[in-house]
Amino acid sequence: MSTSLITHTEIQAPSISKTDQKRLERLAASAGRTPQAMLCFVLRDGFAACEEDVAESLRADREFQQGASASHVSVMQAAKKRFKAA
Repeated sequence: MSTSLITHTEIQAPSISKTDQKRLERLAASAGRTPQAMLCFVLRDGFAACEEDVAESLRADREFQQGASASHVSVMQAAKKRFKAA
């Protein structure tokens, strides 16, 4: 029995429409990724889910920078204090 390995040159990249290519480029720019890196997530999850995830991530980053959220460390310290007090 012979086995053969598939190399990256044998795998054909999916083709997407010009409209989707532009959408992918905008999404990748928002996420700070290349379109090629973003494509695997779009193929797995779809544009809508990826766009929502990137928007939520950017929103969370802004909230954190504005001090509107708490760090993991501070939340864990507060939780430990409550458990000790109980």
